[in-house]
Amino acid sequence: MKGTGYKKFLLLWAGQMVSAIGGGLTSFGLGVYVFAQTGSAASMALVTLLAFLPTLVLSVPAGVLADRYDRRLLMMLGDGMSALGVLYILICMLRGGAALWQICVGVLVSSVFSALLEPAYRATVTDLLSKEEYSKASGLVSLAGSARYLISPLLAGLLLAVSDIKLLLVIDVCTFFLTVIVTGVVKRGLAAKVPELRESFLESLRGGWRAVTQKRGVVLLIAAASVLTCFMGAFQILAEPLLLDFTSSTVLGVAETVCACGMLVSSLLLGIRGVRRGYVRVLCVSLLLAGAAMVVFGLKENIYLICAAGFFFFAMLPFANNCLDYLVRTNIPAEVQGRAWGLIGFLSQIGYVVAYGAAGVLADGIASAMHMGVGRGAAAVIVLAGALLAISAIGLYRIRAVRELESQAAEQV
Repeated sequence: MKGTGYKKFLLLWAGQMVSAIGGGLTSFGLGVYVFAQTGSAASMALVTLLAFLPTLVLSVPAGVLADRYDRRLLMMLGDGMSALGVLYILICMLRGGAALWQICVGVLVSSVFSALLEPAYRATVTDLLSKEEYSKASGLVSLAGSARYLISPLLAGLLLAVSDIKLLLVIDVCTFFLTVIVTGVVKRGLAAKVPELRESFLESLRGGWRAVTQKRGVVLLIAAASVLTCFMGAFQILAEPLLLDFTSSTVLGVAETVCACGMLVSSLLLGIRGVRRGYVRVLCVSLLLAGAAMVVFGLKENIYLICAAGFFFFAMLPFANNCLDYLVRTNIPAEVQGRAWGLIGFLSQIGYVVAYGAAGVLADGIASAMHMGVGRGAAAVIVLAGALLAISAIGLYRIRAVRELESQAAEQV
């Protein structure tokens, strides 16, 4: 069963990587399109916020559904119906161009259905694997997620040089349906884990809340993650306007791919070896170094310095994600992980909402007040966020309850 479970995980993982590439093409293309139309970092941030907010808000009920219904079926519905939003934007483009509000509507629709996917996917990983395989699997999951940063920007930049955004949207729609087919194959022969005693939705939600809050260290780690995602979200939302302010979309695509190679290298390393001990230490050091990389990223309009700093920043993320995943996954019972991951996703990613809502407006405001380009306003916000991320990482390591999570997980093995 162990070998069969891991093979099914690899197939599911491959499908999610293809989906990530398609989503990355759309994300890159829409970012370039919106910036070309508006010249505003805040407009780009608005699209990103609308793509993210429904997934965050609906992650909690989606987590409960992942524990009450067939997780693979939820993944198929989430992937398949997400194509509707992208199709709407494509139709608007084919009719002569999409206004900002139309792009926002399409992104919002796609995100609503995507909310079904994440808790069910994470809980399915737990269903398929043994505890010894979690760390390696986490590295591969990070690698699949990195595909939208590693492969998509370069591919999108090349495609935009010979075509336009409509081609990117068509490719993305095709990946949705391919992922549905792969998930259906994984679903065959894998029993749905539905509780015998069907509790109410609110009872399921309370069960997930109890699982998350029963250990103080988990609560503090999730709270810290929310603060940290705010700083990292500022970087993620402002990197593109920073670069587009002084370079082309093709160079942007190459630069994003170079930066994402850092994630590829560290994800491959984690996929082969994993982190074996010192999870809290590795988590805090990786976040500290990521913050330092953000500071360097925003210092100067030098594409080589930017690529080097971006490479280092992305290289740190899989280590942080791997350790966060392990510390949480091993301290929460498997039977409630669907609803638990829904709550964790909601609480830990609130920082992204703050970043996406404020970072673009702040960058535009700084640029206007200082009479500089939008790119330099974005750079100033990135430098500040990087410094705060590094300081927060140091503070996180000093929390004893967080450090104790590692020993508590070892006792349960």
